[in-house]
Amino acid sequence: MTESHQKALLLESKNGALVLGTRPIPTPGAGDLLVKIHAAGLNPVDWKIQAYGIFLEDFPAVLGTDFAGEVEALGEGVEGFQKGDRVFFQGSVFDGKNGGFQQYALIAAEVTAKIPANITYTQAASIPVAFMCATFGLFAPSPLAHYPGQPAVVIGGSSSVGQYVIQLLKLSGFSPIIAYASTKHAAHLNSLGATHVLDRTTTPLTPPALHAAVQAITSAPIPIVFDSVCSADAQQSGHDLLGPGGTIVIAGLSLIKAAPERTVVPVLGSVHPPTHRAFGRVIIANIAGLVEDGLVVPNRVEVLPGGLAGIKEGLAKLQRGEVSGVKLVAQPWAA
Repeated sequence: MTESHQKALLLESKNGALVLGTRPIPTPGAGDLLVKIHAAGLNPVDWKIQAYGIFLEDFPAVLGTDFAGEVEALGEGVEGFQKGDRVFFQGSVFDGKNGGFQQYALIAAEVTAKIPANITYTQAASIPVAFMCATFGLFAPSPLAHYPGQPAVVIGGSSSVGQYVIQLLKLSGFSPIIAYASTKHAAHLNSLGATHVLDRTTTPLTPPALHAAVQAITSAPIPIVFDSVCSADAQQSGHDLLGPGGTIVIAGLSLIKAAPERTVVPVLGSVHPPTHRAFGRVIIANIAGLVEDGLVVPNRVEVLPGGLAGIKEGLAKLQRGEVSGVKLVAQPWAA
């Protein structure tokens, strides 16, 4: 490897293998930051891009949409940053060049946040994708100001997205906040703001069972359900919990139709589409302060061994459903 090249984990072709290789270190253009990546979070979309051949057409490609690192160089016109700043940001699933599974990447400065001093690179790498999904889902469709004191349900409460949803619901004043998750994570979810945890191992994810379990906690109409599991059963069960005027937010594609006086909101939690950019900038401007003040706590992380090489097994664990309650994070500069 030369000084102008970097190590990267490359997706060779559509549905192809992930292989270690090298690629040029990019040069930042106007408005861009070149970031030396110290931590890259793994997401289910990474293995799905490889397995299903979605989103990307140009290969070899670099996956990974959760990044944290330090500013290496600034493009023309960038203000508010300097070399050495610790930053975190969200990549795009449609890019293929500036993914996190490499040692350097470019990102637009306007959607880059500085890492507060109270968290590490690995913790910061757990934030961008999941927090964006939670925030877009809860706040982009309509404000939550008129919901304080009302109940909410989070299906998949221990997932990366679910943990941020719980915290944002708490900040918005919802109560009770009912999480459907494994009770082995109950203490942690309670610390984030969940008032009740329904055990997914004993409560089937079917409309009658989930409805009965929620009704045992509250008889109040449910104005909002956030589903981060995204199966058809989860979506239908969450939808059927809603009271009149209620909304189910789905962290992905909708597989159901809304009944009268109910709303189904599928979420693309990304700052990159032009339609999302303005709201995304608002989130970016506020996220570091929320974390620094302790109002938002990053996911617990599991650091993968082997640097970039360890990502393949991490993605396999995600695909097999063997990850629960933690965010898998790789360190591209580790041996």
